[in-house]
Amino acid sequence: MGKRAPFLRRRLGRRLREIREGANFTLAEAAKRLDKTRSALQRIETGATRADVHFIRSAMDVYDHYDATLVEEAREAAKPPWFRSYGIEDAGYVDVETYAASVKEFSGLMLPGLLHTEAYIHALFGHSRRRRTPDQLRNDIEVRLIRKERLTSTQDPLELSVIIDESALRREVGGPDVMQTQLRQLIEMAELPSVSLQVLPLKMHSALDGGFTLLSFHDRDEPDLLYVEYATGSLHIEEEGEVRACRLKFDRLGVEALSPDDSIALIKRISQER
Repeated sequence: MGKRAPFLRRRLGRRLREIREGANFTLAEAAKRLDKTRSALQRIETGATRADVHFIRSAMDVYDHYDATLVEEAREAAKPPWFRSYGIEDAGYVDVETYAASVKEFSGLMLPGLLHTEAYIHALFGHSRRRRTPDQLRNDIEVRLIRKERLTSTQDPLELSVIIDESALRREVGGPDVMQTQLRQLIEMAELPSVSLQVLPLKMHSALDGGFTLLSFHDRDEPDLLYVEYATGSLHIEEEGEVRACRLKFDRLGVEALSPDDSIALIKRISQER
């Protein structure tokens, strides 16, 4: 699977393509006017190649379309992502989640990542197929905790709706004390206005084939994203039919799951059983 272009570059490239098409230029015609090859312009429009401020201004002249926000978006897209300072070069999911307005997640056999305690994260990463140095482990945990801060942020809030399989609540990760603390945190996090939590009881349900995540963005023109992890990688899917199918599946799981109040009551019972 190839490296995914950064979110801000893809968003900027999509806007440039829309402006070009609105000006009735074909890709080949625009490329010639902009002194680019057809493939070079296509890479800019897909976000694979960075569009600098000079190119943006030239494109606005050629397309006869002035928009000052494009210049600002080009400057923002040129900045290194916040997680780069933690030694993470390619964080495809973290990148798109950074700009998401809402996340809907069915976490399959695991608990949702944004609701993990630090000890639970440490235990999970310690058993990951990816081997980490102590510094990498510390950085990856810090990045997870920073992402989690958006659930309580007033400046850049993230709405999180999670559906948890009961088996994930009963699976011991990191030992009894770690799990006890983790279950208590789930109860506390579920009280946040930004978090909706439901539990699927131990019975047949509509997503036995695995977990998935749906992300929506502040910009209504930005397509929703379906994110699916598998054993050796992940998929970022924007195809409308597949996104819609998983949105319907998430809604169906919400009907099959316990209500939020009953879900918290079940987590409390599981905690007391330990």
